[in-house]
Amino acid sequence: MSTQSSVTTASGKDEGSFLYIMLISGVATIGGFLFGFDSGVINGTVEGLQKAFGTDSINTGFDVASMLLGCAVGAFFAGTLADKYGRRVVLIISAVFFVLTGWGSGVANGSLEFIIYRIIGGFAVGAASVMSPAYISEVSRASYRGRMATVQQVAIIVGLTGAFVSNYVLAHLSGSALNKWWWGYETWRWMFWFEMIPAVFFLLALIFIPESPRFLVTSGQRDKALAVLTRLYGSKEAAEKMEDISGTMSAEHELPKLADIYDKKKSRIRPIIWVGIGLASFQQLVGINVIFYYGATLWQAVGFSEKDALSINVVSGVVSIGAVIVALLLIDKVGRKPLLWIGSLGMGVTLVLAAVAFSTATLDAAGKPTLSDGMGTLAFIAANLYVIFFNASWGPCMWVMLGEMFPQQIRGSGLAVSGLFQWLCNFAITMTFPIMLTSIGLAGAYAFYAVCSFISAWFVAKLVHETAGLELEQMEG
Repeated sequence: MSTQSSVTTASGKDEGSFLYIMLISGVATIGGFLFGFDSGVINGTVEGLQKAFGTDSINTGFDVASMLLGCAVGAFFAGTLADKYGRRVVLIISAVFFVLTGWGSGVANGSLEFIIYRIIGGFAVGAASVMSPAYISEVSRASYRGRMATVQQVAIIVGLTGAFVSNYVLAHLSGSALNKWWWGYETWRWMFWFEMIPAVFFLLALIFIPESPRFLVTSGQRDKALAVLTRLYGSKEAAEKMEDISGTMSAEHELPKLADIYDKKKSRIRPIIWVGIGLASFQQLVGINVIFYYGATLWQAVGFSEKDALSINVVSGVVSIGAVIVALLLIDKVGRKPLLWIGSLGMGVTLVLAAVAFSTATLDAAGKPTLSDGMGTLAFIAANLYVIFFNASWGPCMWVMLGEMFPQQIRGSGLAVSGLFQWLCNFAITMTFPIMLTSIGLAGAYAFYAVCSFISAWFVAKLVHETAGLELEQMEG
């Protein structure tokens, strides 16, 4: 993007730079939107996949969860590749993969072909999940870094909601996700193809944003780094930032590497890595993606129609956006740790209420499970309150902290390892839900997620340290 003159406000802040930071961060958050869209689009296609590929509940679970294996690989290698080739380059690669998965998932005629394209999509989602917040953190000021990085979670939820709305509209227009629509293709295929629109836009927009200045410094491109820092913060602050970033680089070697997560002096993995793994894992163990991936199936399992189930998904998506906006307003004022702790307790309580409601389900004359009006209302309210607590806390805060909590020398490696565990836990939760649904039921599944939520509250209280207001160069790990 071309350099333009900055405008200094009465408060002394560089308004032009702030707008520029917002603009390039906004481009990075499109990766979050696609992360959400690709994760949510599967929600309305599960029944179509079962019919098209003739799969049972276990195989369907793998069809849905297969993307998450790609996410684990994508997140792991994104961190290390970003340290070698740059944050922007990795985001561009992820954009290309988003285009491929949108096309391929829709044209697939068999389970294996579908899985291959979903894994490609997983590479894209995994890379975007760690690189978008990392890029935003590395170009933003400490005073508003949390809010800027939280926009990533807003984008994820908007993407999820966009997928829910898109699925609902397409199913409404054709009558069902199973029905054929334009040009004789089933509607569920079009649900995947609609993802190509934002994916192409993301790819084109990435061409115009600069590389992360912190990567440029660590890779020896100091002149380019200074030019970017000057555009971001002004010439005086740019020079100071250059010195700060240079000062955090290892005296032994400048280029970061995965082995840096191991503290040779103390012969152990750095404690901050374990904290990152814990944050990443608990975000999934509380069960949030069961609602995102299986929302339609979940509500139909207790008697709601396909139309009502898809409508509930849309409501949950809209509620999620509101909750993330609350987090955006509070994260730099209240801090990350208090929001995480309150969110853990809130999720635990609401999951218990949902489990109680689901435990009362009975079979109707046709043998289908159903809830009474009162318990159906309780389940609906509890599930949405759970979504609110998650998206006002663990949804944005985990990604914000992973993007900023690691020292410069191990930021890519820390993100790689944490991202790997995040997506492996996501895979485990997603893969086991259909099995839990047919064995211990929704009540048992939700009780398990509630226990994980309460444990996460203890984890936050004992092991997580606040990062709000600290410069990235102050992160000691």
